[in-house]
Amino acid sequence: MHRLLDGRLNEKMLMLGNEAIARGALEAGVSFAASYPGTPSSEIALQFFQISRESDLYFEYSANEKVALEVAAGAAMCGLKTMVSMKHVGVNVASDALMTLAYTGITGALVLVAADDPFMFSSQNEQDSRYYAKLGNLPMLEPSSVNEAKEMAKYAFDLSEKLQLPIILRTTTRINHASGVVTLGHLPERKTRGSFIKDPFSYVCIPSVSRNLHPKLLDKIEKAAAISNSSTWNRIEGNGRLGIVCNGVSYGYVSDALQEFGIADQFRVLRVGFSHPFPDELVCNFLAGCEKVLVVEEGEPYMEDAVRNCAQQYGLMLPVNGKGERLFSRLYEYDPAEVKKVVASYFNIPHQPARSIEIEDLPAVPPRPPNLCPGCPHRATYVAVRAVLGDEAIYPTDIGCYTLGLLPPLSMGDFLIAMGAGLGTAGGFARATGRKVVAFIGDSTFFHSGLSPLASAVFNNHDFTLVILDNGTTAMTGHQPHPGANIRHLGLPLSPLSIEDVVVGLGVQKVITVNPFQYRKTLEAVQDVAAYRGVSVLIARAACPLYDRTIPGFKRKRPFYVNHEKCQNHRDCVTKVACPAFYVGNQGLEIDADRCTGCALCAQICPENAISPILNKEVTS
Repeated sequence: MHRLLDGRLNEKMLMLGNEAIARGALEAGVSFAASYPGTPSSEIALQFFQISRESDLYFEYSANEKVALEVAAGAAMCGLKTMVSMKHVGVNVASDALMTLAYTGITGALVLVAADDPFMFSSQNEQDSRYYAKLGNLPMLEPSSVNEAKEMAKYAFDLSEKLQLPIILRTTTRINHASGVVTLGHLPERKTRGSFIKDPFSYVCIPSVSRNLHPKLLDKIEKAAAISNSSTWNRIEGNGRLGIVCNGVSYGYVSDALQEFGIADQFRVLRVGFSHPFPDELVCNFLAGCEKVLVVEEGEPYMEDAVRNCAQQYGLMLPVNGKGERLFSRLYEYDPAEVKKVVASYFNIPHQPARSIEIEDLPAVPPRPPNLCPGCPHRATYVAVRAVLGDEAIYPTDIGCYTLGLLPPLSMGDFLIAMGAGLGTAGGFARATGRKVVAFIGDSTFFHSGLSPLASAVFNNHDFTLVILDNGTTAMTGHQPHPGANIRHLGLPLSPLSIEDVVVGLGVQKVITVNPFQYRKTLEAVQDVAAYRGVSVLIARAACPLYDRTIPGFKRKRPFYVNHEKCQNHRDCVTKVACPAFYVGNQGLEIDADRCTGCALCAQICPENAISPILNKEVTS
């Protein structure tokens, strides 16, 4: 039994934040969940995927976040309790549907988890999802701890049913990936079947319908504002004259700072957990008892602006600050030391920062740039494309493991902004420059957002080559399935799509599929598709080595070694391939047999044929 299905009431359990969110949804009776994986939200979907295999919970990995929201919306319109999880940039993809779904509302419950990524640990931007709540007139909740994430997720379903609106549960990396003790609550039976009552003049958003729905949405958000002002998720602590407003993980940092200073009695702290609609009445009562206020929030000055608006509205003249010089930055995530420093400076509190650890006498840590794994088929594809086209071509790329091809010596990435945009921008580069353009996209990303730009490119007679890097899984986020993945070994009744059939169906005339580890054939294929006038597609198909070893029946190939009698130290294996299984030993270049996957790419590139498989050593899996 999956551990999140543990039915022991009031039992304590250590959970990851994302596990806690999934548990809270289960305690609310969620029966339908959907997601497109994206760090830091991916583990939420993983829990639901695993639980769906042993219960009546329905879960699917959808083609993208928009589809995930839409399929969940359909179920919610039938009265079911649904959850959709995604990272912050995924909300961009889903926002088209989300903005109008706020108008129609829902008849069951729908909770959208938006996981923000301050510091961009695994993201292309730091956008603040709180503005989507304001843009869409949607209630939003923000937990400050792991246990609170569970309780808040559970509450979000009740709030959604009460208001008949989608609810945004906004988290950040430090909540998603923190571990904490969670108290288990009751697990109710799930309602897995619903019914849809037709009401086209409430649900079909033509202009005349939407004009009637918008006032209803504003009425709902007014009700939400009243709930926010009285919500226990928004609370005032302390009776001092110095005020701090905080949210999310920043609340923990503030609490630690005041405890360490030993002057908590001088402060009033407003912790905002129900952050949209903003609890303006509560905030004004809070401000009335303060001499000056500091707003502690990662990301944009969302609350800072809201607190200032409240002060202006009620004619309160007091300093309210958060972001600025010698205060907090709009960049990256905060840490306890930074919060202590700014709090002490702003309120003139004597504070001696902890001495930094002296490391001057320690050797410098060797740089370890992010790298494609040993045996990654994307590396083989990049080496072949570079051998044919070099630096003359323009290489727009996309979001996935293969983005790591950006770094030298592969250097296969010239432009990257969003999922599917490598393909979308390729035609623009080609039209504007007349140069050869080769766009890269992964198999999961192709189904996520590559079909539309490919169809547009064919229709508009663009001239570029698309390389679809097909490693059979969504590798970057943890090997989740996608519409083109073959996961029959899991025994699921799913129907993988042929990328070749999809590409041909979109009108591409030149399509070649290769195994990138067959180097010479791949070189020939690259030359062939690159010479074609129009849109050509090369599908480079070989399994992700990390995912491959999880498949039943996997057998490890023999690792390779460097024959130093033949090696002339040309180092093509390093300067062109840069596989991390190589290292420099006493005799020169060596291959770490424990890391080598036996892909044989380096052996095919070596000009002296000095790289061969180990034949006299037992290979274990």
